[in-house]
Amino acid sequence: MSSRNSQAGAQSDAVIRDVGQADWPQVSAIFNHYIAESFAAYIEQPVADDFFRDRQSAHAEFPFLAAEVSGTVVGFAFLAPFHPAPTMKHSATLTYFIHPDHTGRGLGGRFLDILIERGRSLGITNFLAHISSRNPGSLNFHLRHGFSECGRLAEVGVKKGQPFDMVWVQRRF
Repeated sequence: MSSRNSQAGAQSDAVIRDVGQADWPQVSAIFNHYIAESFAAYIEQPVADDFFRDRQSAHAEFPFLAAEVSGTVVGFAFLAPFHPAPTMKHSATLTYFIHPDHTGRGLGGRFLDILIERGRSLGITNFLAHISSRNPGSLNFHLRHGFSECGRLAEVGVKKGQPFDMVWVQRRF
C-alpha cells in the first residue's frame, strides 16, 4: 500500500473545527508553503502568524476553520465578506489551503460543505472564489463542486516572473 493510500483513511478522521489561538503558527506554515512552492497564494513573501489571526479578528462573525489530524493542523478554510457595502452582505469569498500531504482525499470538499452550510446560516447565498490561472487543481475542484467561472482578469499578477490571470468562480443558492 502506498503512503498516499495509507493516509487516505485518515482524512475521514480529520476533525474540522473553529480555528484556535494555538493554530496560527501551523496555519501560516501551510500558507507559507504555497507562497514558496506554487501560484495558489498570490503573494511572494512569507507571512507571520498574525497575518490570518488579524483577518479572522476583523471578520469574527464569519467561520474560520482548521482541520486537525492527530493533533496537527493539516488545513484551514474561511469565509470573508465579498465587499463591505451592506447591499452585498449576501455574498462571501471562500479560501482554503490544505497541507500538500493531505490534498486529494476529500478534505477540501468537507471544508466547502461546512463553509456553505455555515455561510447560508448567515444569509450568504452567493459564494465566490478567486483563483490563479496557474492553479488548475483548484479551478477543477471548484468546477466539480458546482461553481462556474464568472470572470477572468487577464495577467493581473506576475509571480516568479510568470504572468497569471485571476479567475473568479461562483456558486449561488
